[in-house]
Amino acid sequence: MGFKSDIEIAQETQMTVINEIADKLGIHDEYVENYGKYKAKIDYRMLKEYQDKPNGKLILVTAINPTPAGEGKTTTTVGLGDALSAMGKKTVIALREPSLGPVFGVKGGAAGGGYAQVVPMEDINLHFTGDMHAIGAANNLLAAMIDNHIQQGNVLNIDPRRITWKRCVDMNDRQLRYIVSGLHGKANGMPREDGFDITVASEIMAILCLSSDIDDLKQKLASIVIGYSFSDEPITAGQLNAQGAMAALLKDALKPNLVQTLEKTPAFIHGGPFANIAHGCNSIMATSMALKLGD
Repeated sequence: MGFKSDIEIAQETQMTVINEIADKLGIHDEYVENYGKYKAKIDYRMLKEYQDKPNGKLILVTAINPTPAGEGKTTTTVGLGDALSAMGKKTVIALREPSLGPVFGVKGGAAGGGYAQVVPMEDINLHFTGDMHAIGAANNLLAAMIDNHIQQGNVLNIDPRRITWKRCVDMNDRQLRYIVSGLHGKANGMPREDGFDITVASEIMAILCLSSDIDDLKQKLASIVIGYSFSDEPITAGQLNAQGAMAALLKDALKPNLVQTLEKTPAFIHGGPFANIAHGCNSIMATSMALKLGD
């Protein structure tokens, strides 16, 4: 008899309703926003209530050279978290969200493996609670505002040859890395070189993971440099007044997501930019929550 596959193991698991997982951590109902029965967002305002509580101990799982299929840090983190839970420690895991591109590529999913998995595995690997879509929308809103500004007279004197802000899509689509956009006449914009990054490689993702609340998020978004003027001055998203609209798209994505492991250990899965462009792990907010709620 062969070994069960990761997906068979995950689908055979009887999950606990997410409100019970939140109760186990002592999170009050007012901070729990349900996304179905097994996923919830936790309002970051909860952290104000816990600000005087001492932090638990932080164990960082890092620096594992992954195999071609990408196994490593998540499986180890989940296994370690479950082991500590089994020893009677109040344990909380914090992980980054998978990116759709690698999920459908060689690597496959990113929710652990074997009996060290987070569930609901399919949801986590696919659309989850919509954070990736929100980040992509905010990124592409800024891109649209840049091109619209140029089209409407270009008061900021943006040099179309020196725009550093790319569009993004949450898929490995190499055909879109370098493109020419704005073709087909005056009504369709200014022709220029352009390109798409994968959503987790967006600066928006990095900013979301480093923000402590909505005001902090707005401030950081306003500081994004999108390119340079003809006189070589950096141009920011704040000069385009884009930060408010972008923050509105990200208001729910800013809240960490709570799920569980196969062994019912609570797990926050929130954000996570690629490590080659930023810090490559989950949000500071998710780690802060875990430190306040666990041993």
